[in-house]
Amino acid sequence: MKMSRIAAVGTVAASAVLVLGAPAFAHVSVSPEGEAAKGGYATVNFKVPNEMDDASTNKLEVSFPGDHPLASVMTQPVPGWTAKVTKSKLDKPLEIHGKKIDEAVTKVTWTADGKGIRPGTFQKFPVSMGQLPEDTDELVFKAVQTYDNKEVVRWIEPQQKGQEEPEHPAPTLQLTAASDDHHGSGTASDDAKSDHAKGDAKSGSAASDSSDSSDTVARVLGIVGIVVGAAGLAFGLLAKRRGATG
Repeated sequence: MKMSRIAAVGTVAASAVLVLGAPAFAHVSVSPEGEAAKGGYATVNFKVPNEMDDASTNKLEVSFPGDHPLASVMTQPVPGWTAKVTKSKLDKPLEIHGKKIDEAVTKVTWTADGKGIRPGTFQKFPVSMGQLPEDTDELVFKAVQTYDNKEVVRWIEPQQKGQEEPEHPAPTLQLTAASDDHHGSGTASDDAKSDHAKGDAKSGSAASDSSDSSDTVARVLGIVGIVVGAAGLAFGLLAKRRGATG
């Protein structure tokens, strides 16, 4: 009896390990490369998993927050995908580094040129953006994921404080405290533009490093799940043999 219970616990533990590894691939998310400081520029990655077993993701639409408009958004080329940046006129112009900006990016759409994101895989879409707002702690984006079987998944539900995560949460970028090097006078505007350009040049290697790190974590979790599952199976067989000879 005790061995049967141990075998059951082992099986449950193996399942728990696999389940714990799932959330990282559960929904469309956004994360910065380094920090996303208020008042500055940042390169972020929109991570898109494929949750289908028999269809590929061939389109992603990300709507940018209208309450905190971003004047500058640049996409990094992603092999096999075409990006389109949509801008709209602002009701209230922004003032950035002494210049008035009357339009901002409202949407970025990526469309697959080939097979898209296949089942069991994910894709990162790097974007350099700024100037980040200083009067909020987060930016909420709304993402719409389309599959080649015409099914559409809308990741548009905001996370409410103190509440459980919604079924289809909207990608949310957490902002950090403003740093001094994002403010100043004279050549501050030129410096910010230069930093923005450098961030785009480096985003390719940073995205690769981030992908390698994610792959390593996934392999480790997979190995742990196999080991725990094998242990549970071994305990179960042992218990069965003892029961047969008892």
